[in-house]
Amino acid sequence: MNDAVSIAAAVREGRVSAVDVTKAALAKIAARDHELNCFTAVITETALADAARIDREIAQGNNPGVLAGVPFAVKNLFDLAGLTTLAGSKINAENPPATQDATAIVKLKQAGAVLVGALNMDEYAYGFVTENSHYGATHNPHDLQRVAGGSSGGSAAAVAAGLVTLTLGSDTNGSIRVPAALCGVLGLKPTYGRLSRGGVALFSGSFDHIGPFARSVQDIATVFDVLQGEDNQDPVCTKLPPEPSLAQLNQDISGIRIAIAGDYFVKGTEAEALAAVAQVARALNITEYVTLPEANRARAAAFVITASEGANLHLEKLKSRPQDFDPATRDRFLAGALIPSSWYLQAQRFRRWYSDRIREVFQNVDIILAPTTPISAPLIGQQTMILDGEEILVRPHLGLFTQPLSFIGLPVLSVPIQRPNALPLGVQLIAAPYNEALILRVASFLESEGIISVKVLGGTASP
Repeated sequence: MNDAVSIAAAVREGRVSAVDVTKAALAKIAARDHELNCFTAVITETALADAARIDREIAQGNNPGVLAGVPFAVKNLFDLAGLTTLAGSKINAENPPATQDATAIVKLKQAGAVLVGALNMDEYAYGFVTENSHYGATHNPHDLQRVAGGSSGGSAAAVAAGLVTLTLGSDTNGSIRVPAALCGVLGLKPTYGRLSRGGVALFSGSFDHIGPFARSVQDIATVFDVLQGEDNQDPVCTKLPPEPSLAQLNQDISGIRIAIAGDYFVKGTEAEALAAVAQVARALNITEYVTLPEANRARAAAFVITASEGANLHLEKLKSRPQDFDPATRDRFLAGALIPSSWYLQAQRFRRWYSDRIREVFQNVDIILAPTTPISAPLIGQQTMILDGEEILVRPHLGLFTQPLSFIGLPVLSVPIQRPNALPLGVQLIAAPYNEALILRVASFLESEGIISVKVLGGTASP
């Protein structure tokens, strides 16, 4: 049982107990997390009590939900009742524990999932590597000397290592998609405003999304379905009707217009990343390229806006406690605090223009393919990399192909490409806003064809 839907079915049918599934996950965490450093907190007693409650519900003839007994964990910027919300920060560790769960956690628990802990991340979600100076680096399960990506590195690595089947992360400039690609799992950044951020510590409010990591398209679709819905705790959470779950979808991709992102998305990347896109394109029998105009300016504007908004959010602590920040985070926030307001306003004006141009692109195409990252996972501590013969910084450039998409809130699924005897790489499936269903159909087809798959490392978290 490698996927959440199968585990939940086994629990509901009495083939395995929720307590046994949860114990297996906790044992796996205890055995392996010391070398991976995915978790910053494990809530053993609460998890076992929740699992026992689910078993009682089933014994009484009740259905506890589509995720009955499935262990999950969340990036430590989600509020968990009884735990302090760290957001990867030393400063936040001094805050009192949260008094209630974040909206997304409430919904997953209502669907029967069992929360087992909180996961490591870059401080205040500002980074692409999860090399946290306070809580240590999260290691990539495929090669412990390499980064897991970030800022949701703990979330991606925990799924890739089989510690849990589902996790939640957040994505501002690529913080779900980058670690999903580097760890070889699926990661969904939904349309901006589609899933509630209620009870989630924000980095840049006009960019931030939450989304799931999983090993199968069906699990991604199921969690997405569970998490949808209006929430007054998040003023941007939309009131759209829910998308159908994967059970109501099929793998028929006829009629879906698919193209490859050209120009910006084929420059400054290693050949193996382009080969991953070409592998998907061959499976879909497509050769057409499209251009996302001014994607390079979109990325530059994304830097300006997120740095400005993040710095403003933490300005008081930057003034009073600069020594208590991760140095890399502090320096980027300080730079953001110095950005002239005219730059910020111009970036926002460009954002509207760019959104209109991309809307025009989607009049002629439904799904666009692009690399998720320009390279596979770099080494922990690696500062630079060579792309197109030029030495550039690793940390900011891991988001080279993700930032122009989150800049205008497009839904994107990063899917892992089957690459025997090689580090994972991901390909982004990109759609117009609110078209997650199309993305899931294409991903399901690719999964059925064996193009995308997740290698579960070290076994599964189920008994």
